[in-house]
Amino acid sequence: LVSFLTAGGAVSAMPLLDNEHPYTLDEFLQQHYEELTPEQMQVILQRIESEIKQQYGVDATVQDVKPKEGVSFAYALNIGRCIGCRRCVYACMDENNQSRDPAIQYIRVLELDQGSMDIERSDHYYNPETVPRKGKFYMPVQCHQCDNAPCVKACPIKATWQEPDGIVVVDYNWCIGCRYCLAACPYWARRFNFATPRIAPEDINPDMAYLGNRIRPRGVAEKCTFCLQRTRKGLQPACAEVCPTGSRIFGNILEPGNPVSYVLEHKRVFVLKEDLKTIPRFYYFFDK
Repeated sequence: LVSFLTAGGAVSAMPLLDNEHPYTLDEFLQQHYEELTPEQMQVILQRIESEIKQQYGVDATVQDVKPKEGVSFAYALNIGRCIGCRRCVYACMDENNQSRDPAIQYIRVLELDQGSMDIERSDHYYNPETVPRKGKFYMPVQCHQCDNAPCVKACPIKATWQEPDGIVVVDYNWCIGCRYCLAACPYWARRFNFATPRIAPEDINPDMAYLGNRIRPRGVAEKCTFCLQRTRKGLQPACAEVCPTGSRIFGNILEPGNPVSYVLEHKRVFVLKEDLKTIPRFYYFFDK
């Protein structure tokens, strides 16, 4: 880590990367996301696009996609329909430019015995080519975008916070790599880049967002953001769009008649580790 004085005089720190992406002075002196003017953000976005072009040879478009008023996102997952195929895992990787080597995945799909909710005995390494298996059911777990998020509380420099639409985000230029958020998250939803992320140019999604799926540097924590580069434009998250069984339901709970609102009003839903009072925006339910 390298410590430095910000424009306001406070001491902060950022991870010093390897020679593949050394930090520039402008990156070191960059202000917190919430303090940036639109003009400053445009300069930063152009700089990131230039870095991606230089490192990967890809013409990327990086946007600062803002939350919309009157929107509060939530996710509902029908465990009874999930077959454990893991298509959501790989669609998420493709959409969000996750490192392929070492592999980083935001979604874990757990295989459990029917009649049991003992997650500690679940199998994350089952063979997806044999699913669904008799006597088993499947529970995908990812960031729950908690309203009372332990990761937000744990971050010592406010590099992670919850946006008005409920999405918990990370400013990857502000993260110091302390990994307190990883330790605090009870859902194992945070990932850390111990090595420089590797992704082939042909696998890169060029439509990126500053707080979303832009390629992350080494030494920072990252996570699911409900595909904000898609959902804030009215699209579905990649994991929901690719699901072959329709088990994933996503939407704006403030919108009357929205499918996720219907589930919350008419189905018996539950949240994972409710006793921790994290108040997740990720719900599970069964058809019956």
